[in-house]
Amino acid sequence: MGDFTPGITNKITISRIKKIIQTYGTRASLLFVAFLFIWPMLWLVFASFDANAPLAVRLPENVTLDNYKDVLTKGSNYRSFLNSFFISFSQATLVVILSILASYPLSRYKIKGKSTLMYSLLFLTGLPITAIMVPVYMVFFELKIINSLISTTLFLVSTALPYSIWMMKNFLDDVPLTLEEAAWIDGANTLQTLKHVIFPAILPGILVVFIFTFSGSWGNFFVPFILISSVEKLPASVAIYQFFGAYGSVQFGQLAAFSLLYTLPIAGLYILSQKFMSNGFSLGGSIK
Repeated sequence: MGDFTPGITNKITISRIKKIIQTYGTRASLLFVAFLFIWPMLWLVFASFDANAPLAVRLPENVTLDNYKDVLTKGSNYRSFLNSFFISFSQATLVVILSILASYPLSRYKIKGKSTLMYSLLFLTGLPITAIMVPVYMVFFELKIINSLISTTLFLVSTALPYSIWMMKNFLDDVPLTLEEAAWIDGANTLQTLKHVIFPAILPGILVVFIFTFSGSWGNFFVPFILISSVEKLPASVAIYQFFGAYGSVQFGQLAAFSLLYTLPIAGLYILSQKFMSNGFSLGGSIK
């Protein structure tokens, strides 16, 4: 037995070394990924308080709020944020309403070809927006609805509906049919059942779809850039390019301040709705 002890000890030592390498290797990888996300945010924070902010990350030489004052006192910036809010809120609201109305019969009724329709919706979710923007632009131009916030919003609604219908149907599938049957026995019609039974049951799911759609619309640059040409109607995602001047000059301080202000609505929305978001993804288990 004594002859095998060194070999066993060596195996145990090698096993421990492997575990240590795996543990610290995983931690180092996670720290590196975290660094890649945190470093740009540090630049945004430092540069927003620096009157002469460079592209490099550094502590402000003289802390000042001038960049925020310049951004907040410029009327076009207010207008761009209002345009972004109009597009994002309108799109998210319409998508929630339409996705509920479209997904309810898909969830509750046996419809011929439902599987084909669902797979078609899944296919549409993977269709890149860049692949359809040229024909969309031509259609908008021919119909003379280009440079319109309303038409741009409606187009964004159509692009967000396939995935939203798919998500909403999954939430509705987790609501027991017995809840609706009990409401029908009490004399409620379909609309009353939707209002008083279905909506409260899938409220976390509604918020998930709303936040998902709102955040996607808020950060959408490509579609407004193509379909909106008037400076007065540009959302903040496109108006941010005003800080890039001619001959490569960039107002880094104001750009950083504008970017931080631009992220606040989404960050606040996620923080306020964090509880509902977590409940939404576990909706099925909580109901069952």
